[in-house]
Parts: sequence; structure tokens; C-alpha cells
Amino acid sequence: MIRRFLALVWKEFLELIRDRSSILMGVVLPLMLILIIGYGMSLDVENVPTAVVLEDTSPTARSMVSFTQGSKYFSPVFVHEMPEAEQMLRNHEVSAILRVPHEFTENLAKGTASLQLILNGGDATTAMSAQSYVQGAVLAWAANRATAAGVGQATVVSRVWFNDANTSTWFFVPGILMMVLTMSGVFLTAMVMAREWERGTFESLFVTPVRIYELIFAKVVPYFVVAMGGMLLCLVAGRVLYDLPMRGSMALILGESMLYLVIALSLGLVISSLTKNQLLACQMSLIISFLPTIMLSGFMFDLHSEPLVIRIVSHFLPMTYFLELMKSLLLAGNYWPLIARDTAILVGYAVLFMCIAYRLTRKKVEG
Repeated sequence: MIRRFLALVWKEFLELIRDRSSILMGVVLPLMLILIIGYGMSLDVENVPTAVVLEDTSPTARSMVSFTQGSKYFSPVFVHEMPEAEQMLRNHEVSAILRVPHEFTENLAKGTASLQLILNGGDATTAMSAQSYVQGAVLAWAANRATAAGVGQATVVSRVWFNDANTSTWFFVPGILMMVLTMSGVFLTAMVMAREWERGTFESLFVTPVRIYELIFAKVVPYFVVAMGGMLLCLVAGRVLYDLPMRGSMALILGESMLYLVIALSLGLVISSLTKNQLLACQMSLIISFLPTIMLSGFMFDLHSEPLVIRIVSHFLPMTYFLELMKSLLLAGNYWPLIARDTAILVGYAVLFMCIAYRLTRKKVEG
């Protein structure tokens, strides 16, 4: 049995090596994803084009808006009148207008000074970030001014847990790892196996003494190796390129990745057994695994801010629990209650999909 199984595995490796598209999807594409998303995609808002209208040209007013200059968060454009700034906002030349009214310095002495901030609501993320940046900068300026005048001032000292660099790249990398395993496991396996069904090469093995489980395991072993290779490359890239912390156990990170990969491979086998057609397998893989991985797992959007229905659906997806584990292990460390709960859920999914894949393949053999 061992010799027969190893022969099947070797045959599958030879087919995988000849199929360059599988190597590209399993190894090259993951590296492209982590480079493109890591460097090109960010939730951090910087260089917000801002029109600064200084109706009050006093030194105090100029000092107040000085935070816009030399800051990585703003790209200021100084204009003289509000109509000019409003026209720039309509033309999308700027995303915000900061107006310092004529009576600013006078009202500041009375304690009633105010500024006007106008934001382009078409991009809600940029608008909210720019608003928080301006509010924080104005409060800091007021605190420094009060301190210089000898007036007591309370300050807020903030600290960001689990993301010391305060960068969205660390937020994205665990999701990229999940995408790599999902694509290599579900998408690649479903497509390749469906092609085998179409050509009849998979069924031709049924007349041999090979057992069903030997055939299934031999088919998935090469893709398991390729997917884990892509996963390791992404981990190295995340550490070297983005200084990603790996506060949890590396053994746990790899072990949980292998467990999730078993789920992905089993789901790919289920899809290929149901469709036996490459086009249908591609469509089902996108609908069942790839789109939920991006939209419903918490990769792009915080599930706590989503509607109740979306949160309920997300808790039926294995990728939600794997992403939660990766974020915890990479950014927070070994939190055992979470690890035990999510691992148990993933084991349940792995057993479920493996049994379904075995059952569907066995039915085909009996037919």
C-alpha cells in the first residue's frame, strides 16, 4: 500500500511540475499579492490635499495652522478666499477646507474661537481620518499654548495595542496568508481536479487496485506542499519587508495553517466532485470560498461594524476563525482560550469536508 501510495504521489508531482499555471498560482501569485497589497493597499490616510483659508493673517492664526506644513498627513494649499477653496473642493482638487475666520484671534482671547472644517463626504474614510487629524492637531496646539501661558492643561496619552507601528499593513498580512491558502487549496484543487474529471484521467484510475482514500490523498499532497511553500514565502516576506511581528508560537502558526489548508483542499475536492467541469468549478470556487474570504471573514471590514445578518453568516465560515487565529498569533501572541475554541471549530470543518469529499468520490466509483 505504501509503495502504491508513493507512486501515485510521485505521479501527481510530475503532473504538477509540468503544469506551470499551478506553480504560478501556488508560489508566484502569493508573492505578488503580498507585495501589491502590502505596498499598494493601505487604510492609512496620508497627504490629504487641504485648502487652508487664512482670513485672519495674524501670527497666532498662522501658528495654529502650521501643523499642516511638514506633516505627512496633509498636503496644504493656501488660498485667500472661501469661493476659491470651494471651487477646488468641487473640482476634487482638495479633499478638505480648513477656514480660519477673521475674528479668530479676537475670539481666542475671549475663549470662543472656532474653526470651520469642510470635508468631501464622497470618500468617507478620508473624511473621517482628516477630521480626526485636524481635531487632534488643534487640541495639541491649544494645549501647548495653554502650557506656555502657565495655564494647567490635561492631556490624553494614547497607546495602540497589537499594532505598535500603527500601520494597516500588519492588518492586511494575516488576511493575505488566508487568501494564499484559500486560492492554493480551494481554487487550484477544484480547477485541476475538475480538469481531471473532464479528461477522464481521474476515472481511469478507478480500474486499478488503488483505494479511494489513497487516490484522494495522493491527489492533494502536491498541492498541500505547494500551498505551504507559498505560505512560508509570504511569512518570510511579511517579516523582512514589513517587519511583521510573530508574537505567537511559530509551531502554532504553521500547524493552524496546515489545518486550514486541509479544509481548503477538502472543499476543493467537494467542488470538483460536484461539478466535474472547469468552468463551473471556477465559478463555484469564487462564490463559495474566494468572495467570502475577502468580504465576510473580517479581512477587509471589521465584522463588529457589520449588520447582524452578515455577522451571523460570517460565523458559519471557516475562514473567519482562521483569520482570527492568524491575527492573534501574529500580532498578540498565544491566547489559549481563543486558540482552543477556533482550533476545535476548524477541526470540525476539516472532518466534515473530508467526509463529504470521500463520500462523493466513493459514490462515483460505485456508479
